[in-house]
Amino acid sequence: MIFETHAHYDDEQFDSGREAILASLPDCGIKRVVNVGSTIESTKKTVELAKKYDFIYAAVGVHPSEISQLNEERFAWLRELTKLEKVVAIGEIGLDYYWDKEPAVQENQRYWFRRQMELARETNLPIVVHSRDAALDTMQIMKEAHAEEIPGVIHCYSYSPEMAKEFIKMGYYIGVGGVVTFKNAKKLKETVEEIPLERILLETDCPYMAPEPHRGKRNDSRFIPYIVDQIAQIKHIPPKEVENVTWENALTLYKKIVNTV
Repeated sequence: MIFETHAHYDDEQFDSGREAILASLPDCGIKRVVNVGSTIESTKKTVELAKKYDFIYAAVGVHPSEISQLNEERFAWLRELTKLEKVVAIGEIGLDYYWDKEPAVQENQRYWFRRQMELARETNLPIVVHSRDAALDTMQIMKEAHAEEIPGVIHCYSYSPEMAKEFIKMGYYIGVGGVVTFKNAKKLKETVEEIPLERILLETDCPYMAPEPHRGKRNDSRFIPYIVDQIAQIKHIPPKEVENVTWENALTLYKKIVNTV
């Protein structure tokens, strides 16, 4: 059984074929999916998907590159969503300095990262952290916010093994997706090798980041076995062990999801 911890099935790239793909997932061994909001609109769609499909759950939040959408009224709306049974996390939140270079924009990202972290603390939900080209600021803000008291995952991990170990010391999981199958993904492969399997979550970030041999195509959860196989090769263990341990990891993080499979 596979637990897909980070998907975007609300994305317009799935407007063609969404229902067929989602209907096929359980038969392909994908028994749980956390669909993750990134904008106000995508968060709305994410909640609707969670209502429609028994095996889909929702993370609600606003991506750092979209925080211009946030204000107090919409933040209060996010807080209301956390009361829904199938809302299991706050995300994706964090910092992204790759696209946003302006100091004022980056400061606004930091402000809403802190606010959404506090929302997670208030509601006793884990966080899904997006961090790109912002390693030091991400770590500093998390330490200042006592993130060790707020469970979560560093999604689509792209930093060094050493920094991964620092996040793990704070109690965080490391999200590993299709990039681990890329030939040039040396840092991520080293990270997977050096950290415990008990701290890894499987994810796709679909429709983005499809693994080899589907790189460049629309990604979906049915490609996760390629990620599983790569992790198994790196760690010299059977693929089934990767599936089983990461399944338990996800259930430990997303406490609102009951294991009924």
